[in-house]
Amino acid sequence: MAEENVILVNENDEPIGLMPKMEAHEKALLHRAFSVFIMNDKGETMLQQRAKDKYHSPLLWTNTCCSHQREGENNIEAGKRRLMEEMGFTAELEELFSFVYKAPFDNGLTEHEFDHVMLGFYNDDPNINPKEVADWKWMQPSAIKKDMAHNPEQYTEWFKIIFARFYDHLMKNIPAQ
Repeated sequence: MAEENVILVNENDEPIGLMPKMEAHEKALLHRAFSVFIMNDKGETMLQQRAKDKYHSPLLWTNTCCSHQREGENNIEAGKRRLMEEMGFTAELEELFSFVYKAPFDNGLTEHEFDHVMLGFYNDDPNINPKEVADWKWMQPSAIKKDMAHNPEQYTEWFKIIFARFYDHLMKNIPAQ
């Protein structure tokens, strides 16, 4: 299977080319990405634990799913595709915000992403893809924030960055449960 390309972008999220995913992470080049957060009617957020064979951040907890848009695919389409590929379900998604972040890893790779953060709602159990996901759980955002402060090594680097912005968004925009 050929390696997937990522969409290289400038600081305005304007496409400037394509590059194999691994090469973009080796060179720390800015590329388009997305992060999906799924919540249920109880106000809990679905977290996934990355599969043990992932090339970086194996067995760490993170948001419901994330990946990279494909050429010609809009953010919502990409989020729905990856949600099905990783978690085995789909949900209506809305884009909340986007921002640029950079997170280096111990293995020499760097995530330098123009990340589009999306939110959806779902109340059932996922049907996880074991090649992508080791485990999953529902947690209240306040409990995630507390656990992340006490056990930061159990969470992906990008999730620590994105979750702070997601939590702030929730506190400003979603009524208390």
